Amino acid sequence: PRWNINEVVLMKHYIDQKICIRCGTCDVECPFHAVIISDVGMFSIDDNKCRDCNICVDVCPVDAAKKKTE
Repeated sequence: PRWNINEVVLMKHYIDQKICIRCGTCDVECPFHAVIISDVGMFSIDDNKCRDCNICVDVCPVDAAKKKTE
C-alpha cells in the first residue's frame, strides 16, 4: 500500500482496556516512559512520548497493547 507521511506520523499505540490485565509489563519495558497509569489503575499511552517502537505490543502477555492505524 502507498503511505501518506501524515498517516505514518499518526500511527501510535493504545491499550485496549477490555483486554488489559494491568500487569505493568508495558510500563516497565517502555524505554520512552510513554505508558500512563491513572489513579484508578487504567493504562494508556502518551502520544507525545511514544516513539512507535512497538515494544509495548511485543511484550504484552494478553495483546492489549495495540497499534493505531488511523
